[in-house]
Amino acid sequence: MAQCEVCGNDYYLAFAVVAAGVTHVFDCFECAIHKLAPVCDHCGCKIIGHGIEAHNKFFCCAHCARHEGVQEARDQLSSEP
Repeated sequence: MAQCEVCGNDYYLAFAVVAAGVTHVFDCFECAIHKLAPVCDHCGCKIIGHGIEAHNKFFCCAHCARHEGVQEARDQLSSEP
């Protein structure tokens, strides 16, 4: 068994994720997201999808990127100009 580095649960189905050459052990995807997912620089939510990276910042969507001055950011289905 392996112990989750976020919650400490010792679980027989724990799994390892290698990110930037560092191995992390988690007991669930929720803990992995909590530890590894970037945070939107506008609204603060965890980015679990593709997100947007612009001007050395991470955003969860084009709406948040535009609020931070990335005017060229567009969601595929956005009706905004």
